[in-house]
Amino acid sequence: MRLHQFLLFALMGMIGCLQAAEKPNIIMILVDDMGWGDLSFNQASGTKIKAPTIMTPQLRKLADEGVQLTRHYTSAPVCAPARASLFGGVHQGHAEVIRNNSFDAALENSHTLASVLKKAGYTTALIGKWGIGGGAESGGTPETSGAWPTARGFDYFFGYNNHIAGHRHYPKEDPAVDPDTHVNAIWDGNEVITDKLDNCYSTDLFTARAKKWIVDTHNAAPDKPFFLALTLIAPHARLAVPSVPYPAKGGLKGGVQWVGEPGHMINTARGEWDSFINPEYREAWTDYAKRRYAEPADRKKKQDILGRKLLSARRHATMVTRIDDAVGDIMQLVRDLKLEQNTFLVFLSDNGPHDEGGSVRATANHPAPAQDPSFFRSYGPLDGIKRDALEGGLRVPALVWAPGLVKKGAVVTRPGQFHDWMATFADLAGVPVPMRCDGVSLMPTLRGEGSKQREGVVYSEYSYGGKVPKYPDFAKNKIDRLRGEQQVIFFADPESKEGAPRWLKAIRTGMKTGEEDFEIYDVLTDTHEEKNIASRYASLQPQLKKSVLWNRRAYDYVRNPNAGPRKNPCNGRRPYDSLLVPPNSPAGKTKSGLVMRTVKADCPWVPAFDTVPGAAEAKSVVVGSPNEEELPAGSVTEFKGYINVPQERKDWHFFLTLSDVPGTKAYVKMHNFQLIDADMNYKPGATAGVSSAANTVERLEGKTGEKGIPLEKGLHEVTITVVQGGAAPGKMKLEWEMPAGQNSGREEIPAASFCHAVEGSSD
Repeated sequence: MRLHQFLLFALMGMIGCLQAAEKPNIIMILVDDMGWGDLSFNQASGTKIKAPTIMTPQLRKLADEGVQLTRHYTSAPVCAPARASLFGGVHQGHAEVIRNNSFDAALENSHTLASVLKKAGYTTALIGKWGIGGGAESGGTPETSGAWPTARGFDYFFGYNNHIAGHRHYPKEDPAVDPDTHVNAIWDGNEVITDKLDNCYSTDLFTARAKKWIVDTHNAAPDKPFFLALTLIAPHARLAVPSVPYPAKGGLKGGVQWVGEPGHMINTARGEWDSFINPEYREAWTDYAKRRYAEPADRKKKQDILGRKLLSARRHATMVTRIDDAVGDIMQLVRDLKLEQNTFLVFLSDNGPHDEGGSVRATANHPAPAQDPSFFRSYGPLDGIKRDALEGGLRVPALVWAPGLVKKGAVVTRPGQFHDWMATFADLAGVPVPMRCDGVSLMPTLRGEGSKQREGVVYSEYSYGGKVPKYPDFAKNKIDRLRGEQQVIFFADPESKEGAPRWLKAIRTGMKTGEEDFEIYDVLTDTHEEKNIASRYASLQPQLKKSVLWNRRAYDYVRNPNAGPRKNPCNGRRPYDSLLVPPNSPAGKTKSGLVMRTVKADCPWVPAFDTVPGAAEAKSVVVGSPNEEELPAGSVTEFKGYINVPQERKDWHFFLTLSDVPGTKAYVKMHNFQLIDADMNYKPGATAGVSSAANTVERLEGKTGEKGIPLEKGLHEVTITVVQGGAAPGKMKLEWEMPAGQNSGREEIPAASFCHAVEGSSD
């Protein structure tokens, strides 16, 4: 052990990553395709077309008693990639498998919301839709699915595994039931119970099961925290409605209840399925529809249009209000159990509103009309819907209710994104944030301490054909716009006042090369993205193009055909995958070596160093090379600085080998992207490379690990964090593969190639 390390540890003593402290229960309610404007209090005002509102009084109460995040963004404007990023804690620039429209691919085997909280001592459950479990596209079992929920950190799973099931709200009655492929299978653990679920409406079924799980879990271990992901499938796809009104009061003795008897599993499993329209909506909006849909002139055709619009609107509104009832029911249960002062509830939608009927055919007395987002302006005062990277597709409802933990009635306009929830939940649980996570904890903002909020990244990339819909209240520059390759990144306006950054949105659509300029909008005030202010920030275009390359990377995109038949490809390639990542040399002087910090800590994953207990007191020292350092047992060590890449090359390869000591692991970032992941599933003593395949079930031997990193010549920022297991001394070996020619081949990165910025210089 080096002298400076010995003195540091003598002063600090042993600090554990998993601190013993009161940990709040966490409930995350995720709904499907609910638009930002479907919340009554997010509805547009002062617009060309005044739309009616849907009743959401419980969500209004949640917002009034909690926090509204009015600029919170999904990771992608469609279900599967949004969920993969949410549960995996990474934005789409770092999603290794589930990108674009690759439904039912297996979420990579890395840290998830559930696995992090489980390590922190939580009991975990997923109740509802999963859709990222792998297996056959329209089925899958615990044996055929590579990422079954219990293989990704959940102790208990109840619900739909595959995404097609998420189009059907009555698992037993739906005409597309196919027990052989499990297309409509409701799983209770590893058992299919679909045939017992007579007349069970999905929102009621999942809410009732969630309530029972909360009660049983709390009663079994009152002092142990729990994490519940309740993932409702409404108001997605087939506009199916309940069979009876929502039971009154809610909570422990009211609302929906789990009965548990085959044929009568919940207390609302009665009446005619898919028949109940909320009484407030049965005769509503006829005059509005006549004004809104005045064309065409042909009277019969006009009546047909009005009939379809009113049918779909009344069904959609009933579904949204049913969600509202369910949320109020859960909140009341928390109160009844006297857990409101130590429970954190977050409500989210996976993406913007849809305009599709879903993959369900209509049957007699049970229509499946397509949703029309323009009827209620489900996108609110925004433009775009599901599959658009415009605000209406990416900005989602986001509410937090935690009476003992957050500032009551706060309205937050600071942008945030799905990957921030992993960091936030880790913060709540008192554990470090995994270094792989792209997010930052939102707790300072939620507590009303915005000045202490760390800046995060809001980034999205997504590709889909077609065009933006021709809705009359969309801005003219958005209607009929080609979608194609879409990319978004937010940045702080350099003209902002100190301490109060104004966040601007940079967006590109229909990209062909990745060299195109960004459009820039101030979406806080210009919600329609109507006034492109890019000319005002022309000098920032080069920096924005660098920024997206610093925040994401290309992967191998290999799809394993043995993982189950799928109709959709793993189409994650981008036109900018091969663009050379530029250096970000510091503006000031540099000196040789990297800056090293070390703390004594035993972490179950490689942490973001600043979130480790004791990190603030860790002394910074300069070392010549990380390859020369001996790492103490039971320690977390970070190296920061730059690597001087000697040549421009499209396929730079890097390799990391750690000591063969149980518990040893590491993670390497270049700029803000993953370079080497030697964390979860790493075998100490092995060599890890830049391939994405190490943590996926998509791996094909001989076809992964071939894609290198395209780098320009120059200084590239690097962060290396190593968790050394319980034995010492630990050593690491960081190598690169030199380009062909003189001194070519794989070798240790020499000490002369490392440097750090001198204090006072800036990037």
